[in-house]
Order: sequence, then structure tokens, then C-alpha cells
Amino acid sequence: MINGDIREATLKPGITEVSFVWFHRIIAAYCLLFGVLYWIRLIGYYEGEFWRFDLMPFYWQIASVSLAVLFPFAAVGLWTTASWGPVVWFCCAAAEAVMYVGFPDLYGAKQARGHLSRSRCHYLLRIPAVDIHAETQCAALTEN
Repeated sequence: MINGDIREATLKPGITEVSFVWFHRIIAAYCLLFGVLYWIRLIGYYEGEFWRFDLMPFYWQIASVSLAVLFPFAAVGLWTTASWGPVVWFCCAAAEAVMYVGFPDLYGAKQARGHLSRSRCHYLLRIPAVDIHAETQCAALTEN
């Protein structure tokens, strides 16, 4: 074979894939922010009623410790576009939705619509990205 005849198929990400990666990174920044806010509450820097860890009710202690650990973990997974990142983020969003929608008398009536709308955007962006990526790979394989 002559070296000039060998061509490597290069796959370049499309606009949908790039926007999906940046969407993950924006959500990662929000997750990191939420994680830091939970840590601020845990260490007692937040001024409010029962916001120091030893003064919190047990249900807030469990929720705040869990989310303070899981939100930064989800942020790392989303930023690096690891497959487990959206899963951890969904668990955090589901936990907050259950907290604020399922038990408003314990946790308050904070709206969980933000997480739900971001999760809808995630899956709406994911479906075209998977289809375009699969088409690009098939086209590159048929060229060879």
C-alpha cells in the first residue's frame, strides 16, 4: 500500500454535540454552586434559624449532608461528560424534588421546577446528539 492512499476517518463533533457538552458544563457549575451552598449551611456560616449542623433537625441533617457530598460529585461527572454524571445529578434533583414538593411542611415550599426543566432540556438535547453521532460514525465507516 502506498502511504498516500491510506486515509484516516476523522470525526468532528457537530454543533449539537458541542452544545450538549456546554449544557453539561453549565449544569455542572450550578451543581457546584448548590454543593457549596449546602456546605456553607453545614459549617454554620449561613445565618438563619437552625442552620448550624448541630442545631438542625435530623431530617435536614440527613438531606444536607447527602446533597453536600453528591452535588459536587455530580458537578465533576457533568463537567468531564462522564456517563455517571447525569445519573448522580438526577439523583440530587430527585432528592430535592422529593424534599420540597413531597414534604413542604418539613423543608419549605421551595419550587423544584428548575431541576425538572433542566432535566427535560438534558434529554431533549441528548436524543439529537446521539442520532447525529451515530450517523457521523456510520458515514465515516462507509467511506473506508
